[in-house]
Amino acid sequence: MQVLILLVWLCKYQPKKMGKTLIKLAYKQVINIKDEGDFEKKVFNATYQEFLLKSQAYNPDGKLKTFTQLKARDGRANSLHYKLSFTIGNFLKSLNNKIPFLKDNAGNSLAFDLPVFELIESDIEDKKVHVVAINYITCVLTLLSVIGEYLILAIGDVNPEEVVETITVKMQPSLSVMSYKGRPRVYNKGVPDI
Repeated sequence: MQVLILLVWLCKYQPKKMGKTLIKLAYKQVINIKDEGDFEKKVFNATYQEFLLKSQAYNPDGKLKTFTQLKARDGRANSLHYKLSFTIGNFLKSLNNKIPFLKDNAGNSLAFDLPVFELIESDIEDKKVHVVAINYITCVLTLLSVIGEYLILAIGDVNPEEVVETITVKMQPSLSVMSYKGRPRVYNKGVPDI
């Protein structure tokens, strides 16, 4: 009887075959003065010092205080995202292309292909206002299935009809799907209708 119930459940809830879907994930790590990790402190201090130096080009009279004010007065101040990113290159190398705080269900850190630096806000007179983010972007992943809030993924562009090694990642705050190529999915009550 139990075997029959299991077979009925598997037939009813087993995900149907999915067409190939390729995604990239992005994990956003926000860093501010409250962070206590060594990596975060280094990134925070180095980018603040660089902000103080580089912001002078957009604030020659010294009247503006915040990054928001600089951007409002001179759109070229948006280049500070890019300019400040050079100061954290060596810190990023120390991560060995592993995303801090993002692990699969087996406890392994996910790898990133590209880090994108973002200056969220800063103030030339108040270091506590300084907030930055690093967006860690993964390589292409093949989305094999979605089970509730879990993504079943294969690294790279693989054939979903073949046997492939997989990782399971739980969707969580700061994690998003940043690119998606494939057939749209419709979900009913948490169970994929594929």
